[in-house]
Amino acid sequence: MQQIKILITFTCFFLVLIGGSTALAGTNPTLKASEGYVEVNGGKMWYRILGEGNEAPLLMMHGGPGGTSRSFYLFEKLTKDQPIILFDQFGSGRSDHHQDTNLLKVHEFVAQVKALTSHLNLNEFYLYGHSWGTALALEYYVAHPQGVKGIIFNSPYFSTAIWEADADTLIMALPDTIQKAIAMGEKTGDFSSPAYQNANRIYLANYGLRKKGLSSDLDTVVARGNYFIYNYMWGPTEFTANGTLKTYDNIAALKKISVPTLFITGEYDEARPETLLYFQQLVPNSQVAVIKGAGHATMHDNLPSNTKVMRKFLKKANK
Repeated sequence: MQQIKILITFTCFFLVLIGGSTALAGTNPTLKASEGYVEVNGGKMWYRILGEGNEAPLLMMHGGPGGTSRSFYLFEKLTKDQPIILFDQFGSGRSDHHQDTNLLKVHEFVAQVKALTSHLNLNEFYLYGHSWGTALALEYYVAHPQGVKGIIFNSPYFSTAIWEADADTLIMALPDTIQKAIAMGEKTGDFSSPAYQNANRIYLANYGLRKKGLSSDLDTVVARGNYFIYNYMWGPTEFTANGTLKTYDNIAALKKISVPTLFITGEYDEARPETLLYFQQLVPNSQVAVIKGAGHATMHDNLPSNTKVMRKFLKKANK
């Protein structure tokens, strides 16, 4: 899955100053608004810190795989309460691009996040993920739970089988002609046919980005995603998975979460509200928020509500 952008098949799933922090043992780092790069396996990964202060920051992981962090600029208002940290996962956005499939492994993405938290000397922080970014956030938490104060899973993906089941349910609500076009594309493997591409547009208009995408004055640099990564790891569309994540399933890891957790979904999200209620049952001290009128691009379809539920959760967790 990738973070929503206004592209047909690249939906779901931004001055170069070296950012940094100083922290004493047992204290939160004092972050300064800045941006820079951190060395990871294969090259450099870009990040940016928005806002300043001593409150535990919010580390945000975008969708894809192969998406970018651009939509997270929309959450700038959250920086009134605490810093937020954006980064483009290695291979896309303002990070170094590549097509090295040896680096397109889940554990490599986790190692990239660890490199960033170590570079910034983060002692306490919150994790936020959107779409594929929720899988990454969960993987990171299980591997490195130290210092994580809470987690926000926005439009989550933890299992391809569950994602595909939700997609099948949503497709059944579309016109018969659209259903047939999708079925034919998956049967023949012809994902470039006009009928299949049209079906994809209809699907995304209903369950992806339902309204006009928003923009931010902070988003001043063209930083494109990497469709090679999306296609290699996921597949041609949100509802057709044939990449390396085809058998991915990490639902069991939800039971290992022991920090406050918020699940967010859109009313018409690809990550269906009914599915999030199931996830909630697996995580103690968790809650679910449904963003009215929104599809998978909750921050674009209903930014005020998306920001409100996040701020409420973080304010309570900060006490």
